[in-house]
Amino acid sequence: MAISLSATTPYGTVLSSKNVFIHPSSHCIVSKPSQKYNYCLDFPHLQSNSTFIHSPSKRLVSASAISSSSGSKTSAVSEDTTNLLDTVQVFDLNGNGIPISDLWKDRKAVVAFARHFGCVLCRKRADYLAAEKDKMDAAGVALVLIGPGSVDQARAFSNQTKFKGEVYADPSYSSYEALRFVTGVSTTFTPGAGLKIIQAYMEGYRQDWGLSFEKDTRTRGGWQQGGVIVAGPGKNNILYIHKDKEAGDDPDIEDILKAC
Repeated sequence: MAISLSATTPYGTVLSSKNVFIHPSSHCIVSKPSQKYNYCLDFPHLQSNSTFIHSPSKRLVSASAISSSSGSKTSAVSEDTTNLLDTVQVFDLNGNGIPISDLWKDRKAVVAFARHFGCVLCRKRADYLAAEKDKMDAAGVALVLIGPGSVDQARAFSNQTKFKGEVYADPSYSSYEALRFVTGVSTTFTPGAGLKIIQAYMEGYRQDWGLSFEKDTRTRGGWQQGGVIVAGPGKNNILYIHKDKEAGDDPDIEDILKAC
């Protein structure tokens, strides 16, 4: 798949000087070398000099979250969604199954839903949220991450990232289906997602290709997008929801903290 990239990052506008090719099975990105910045990305199947031209610009911000007032008991999702969530079971790192709504039944929680446990962008998001954990702790709010996959994958993610919050596995993808998180090739391979992957690699984050190429993740999780909710106390009390429009579509952390 060949595309031309043009997007605004926190550092300005980044334009590709050549077509960028995305490997369909692994989110690999390469481009023809040119004159400005050359980055060699550490992807297992493709290694090439990736070239981008940078021009200063103001940062563009777009909101993609739906939220209700943090003081309101009005749910940010429908009653049908909360009823579906009541039927969903997730598993802790010891393999114990619990209803997902128990995670916020008696407390407030920020719950992040990862694309899959090997995803480089999800590892960056885990740090993005964990950087605010002291504020969440002060407000009595738990930090939770759920990923579609096995308990073994969840345990590997936890060991590798040293994530400060709780980690759970959703092998059936039931929570993603209940919350209607988007999925598909068109939400995975986008210019914006490609640039975010490159930026994550430049910041030192790495994909776990072993987890990424496990059968269930490759056939399902590779196309799945996630999101973030703030919920509780109370099973039906979901105060805030952000649904990723594409891979790496991070929510505004200030919106999350307001909901806390």
